[in-house]
Amino acid sequence: MRKHIFNAGPCKLSDRTLENTAKAVLELGNSGQSIMEVSHRGKDFEAILADTVALFKEILEIPEGYSVLFLGGGASLQFCMIPYNFMKTKAMYINTGTWATAAVKEAKLWGEVVEVSSKDREFKYIPKGYTVPADVDYLHITTNNTIKGTELLKDLDVNVPLIADMSSDIMSRKVDVSKYAMIYGGAQKNLGPAGVTFVIIKDEYLQKVVDRPIPTMLKYSTHIEGGSMYNTPPCINIFALRETLYWIKEMGGLDAMNKLADERANYLYNAIDKSKVFVGTVDKEDRSRMNICFVPKDEYKHLEEDFVKFASARGIVGIKGHRSVGGYRASTYNACTMEDVKALVEAMKDFEKEHAK
Repeated sequence: MRKHIFNAGPCKLSDRTLENTAKAVLELGNSGQSIMEVSHRGKDFEAILADTVALFKEILEIPEGYSVLFLGGGASLQFCMIPYNFMKTKAMYINTGTWATAAVKEAKLWGEVVEVSSKDREFKYIPKGYTVPADVDYLHITTNNTIKGTELLKDLDVNVPLIADMSSDIMSRKVDVSKYAMIYGGAQKNLGPAGVTFVIIKDEYLQKVVDRPIPTMLKYSTHIEGGSMYNTPPCINIFALRETLYWIKEMGGLDAMNKLADERANYLYNAIDKSKVFVGTVDKEDRSRMNICFVPKDEYKHLEEDFVKFASARGIVGIKGHRSVGGYRASTYNACTMEDVKALVEAMKDFEKEHAK
């Protein structure tokens, strides 16, 4: 029996993704080879890669003049590549959590970082009302905080190149890609298995690459010119990502994903807000729809582990909060169903009946 999966990444994937990838592991089409065996230079995989790029552009409505890449190294490698390529003297970073902090750390190796942060309140809100200096090389944002549970749900209007880490909310809503110089993220939150990173980059932005020696593998131009195949790409991961994109399209595209995200989040947050035992952890106006964080109220702190075990006995997995914050985190990515969310809420209510004073 399939469990109710709330893992933060790797995440729950659609049945289509799992079933078709499993078939391809045994044999890709009628090739007589597994997806893990085919040559990345052969026609079978080249067709898969081209199809994946086309689907990505279609579903996200990426305008002309942008390239889509599938790379290795995770979003964490992008933390280094971005300033290495584009930071001449100074960049601005909106620091909204652990992964934004990691991006800031890498950027400081290359120049001055103008940082606006919500660290003063443990990243429980999205900073607002700041001014973007006209002389920064770019503005970097992280649209969703997977650990603390905040999310930026609008596309910013700024007069400098805008770069966004959208690892954990990509393909959950429509995005005006034209406002961004670059969007990137690991696939393991909303798109596929861990091991492949997507990069959407404006072609003319490559003219802004800083004049300094950059290792070949760390140049975006290398991967654009090589069509994501300068080195051997993660073939099976790209195949699985493609199957997820087909599933999103079949489900009704980003309008459908956005509607489902609202439904899942509203249902769970409503239960948290009405609970006698549990309480949310971030400002309501900045709550994430992808990573819903909550903790036991003070008088029930001693029951924190008990609820994890209680939920696990009901087939609910992945709700334990990140080791740095504790509590609970329900990651309600695209493939998470209302059935999953309702099972979690039912467990919360039954646990409350047993323990509420």
